Amino acid sequence: MAKILTLTMNPALDLTVQLGPLQLGQVNRSEAMLSHAAGKGLNVAQVLADLGHQVTVAGFLGVDNQQPFEALFTRRGFVDEFVRVPGETRSNIKLAEQSGRITDLNGPGPMVSEDAQQALYARVEQIATQFDAVVVAGSLPRGVSPEWLHKLLVRLKDLGLKVALDSSGLALRAGLAAGPWLIKPNTEELADALDAPIISIAAQAEAAASLRARGIEHVVISQGSEGVHWFSAETALQSLPPKVTVASTVGAGDSLLAGMVHGLLSGHPAQQTLRTATAIAAMAVTQIGFGITDNAQLKKLEGGVNVRTLAER
Repeated sequence: MAKILTLTMNPALDLTVQLGPLQLGQVNRSEAMLSHAAGKGLNVAQVLADLGHQVTVAGFLGVDNQQPFEALFTRRGFVDEFVRVPGETRSNIKLAEQSGRITDLNGPGPMVSEDAQQALYARVEQIATQFDAVVVAGSLPRGVSPEWLHKLLVRLKDLGLKVALDSSGLALRAGLAAGPWLIKPNTEELADALDAPIISIAAQAEAAASLRARGIEHVVISQGSEGVHWFSAETALQSLPPKVTVASTVGAGDSLLAGMVHGLLSGHPAQQTLRTATAIAAMAVTQIGFGITDNAQLKKLEGGVNVRTLAER
C-alpha cells in the first residue's frame, strides 16, 4: 500500500449534537453529544488508514487542546508532523437532526504566525519525497494566505508528488492555479472558484477540460445524493449512490476523496475506483464519525452503486 501525507491546516474538535427537529429560538433537547478530533485532512487520513495505507498527518495544531488529536494519532498509528501553535484548535458544532439535515457552526481557527508557517513549510519539504501522494484538505486558519498555500502546492509538485486538493473559496482558487493532480470540489465550490455556472454536464466537461489544461489530471465533482462526476483524460464517469438512511453528511466528501486516492494509487480500473469511493461516501453518511466500520456493509453498498459513462445520459 501507499505512503500518504495529509495536510490539515485548520483542524477542529467536532461536537456533534443529535436532536429531533431543530426549533429556532426555542429550548432544544439533545439526544446525544459526540466529540471527535477532526478536520478534512484528518477525516481523509482515517479512511486511508482503514484502506491499509501508511499515513502521516501534518498541519497546524493549537497547544492548549492538542490532547484529543494526539490520542487520535496514537490510536490510528499516524505519524505526527503537526506544527504546534499558541492557543486552541477551533471547535465546530454540528447540529444533526433526525431527518439527516446538518447545521454547522464552525469556529475561525487560531492565528498562525509567519514563523509557524515557515516551520511547516520546511518540515513538509524535508519529509515530502518519502510519500506517494499528498492530500491537502480543508480551510485555512487565520494568518495563512491563499498565496502561501499556492507556494506550498507548487513546491510539492516540483518535488514530484501527486497532490490531491479539497478546499473552497480563495484557497481553492489559489490551489487550482498550482495545477494539483486531483481536485474534489462540490458543484457550488467549483462554480465559485471559476466564476461560472457548471450545473449541466456539458458545462462541467468544458470546465474540466480547461482545468486539465492547467495540469489537473482528475476533476472529481461531488453532488451529494445526486452522485459524483469524474473527468480525466481517459474517461468521464458518473456514479449514483445507493439509498441509505442518513445519520450525518459530515465527512462524506472526505471519504469520497480518500476512496478516489486509494483507487488511483492502487491502480484499480476507473469504474471500480469510482464505485468503491462512492460506496465509502455512502457509508459515511450512515454514521457519526469517520472511517470504514464494516467491510461487509461496504461490499453491499458497492453493489448498489450505479456507475456509467456520462455519454450514456
